[in-house]
Amino acid sequence: MATNLVVRNIEPAVAQALKEAAAAHGRSAEAEHREILRAALCRPARRTFKEVLASMPDVGDDADFNFRQR
Repeated sequence: MATNLVVRNIEPAVAQALKEAAAAHGRSAEAEHREILRAALCRPARRTFKEVLASMPDVGDDADFNFRQR
């Protein structure tokens, strides 16, 4: 379901930056605006600390990392 969005009172410098970014990416200012909103708001969910730890490879035993002199 498409929704129309109107943004008013944009500073001229911001509007110009949008136009320049759109031109650099070969699309309209409207398409550039959509892409900026999509990128900012539709990020993938962040992984939990537990998930990050679980994804780390097994690189050896604790003894392999004991560098103390005996």
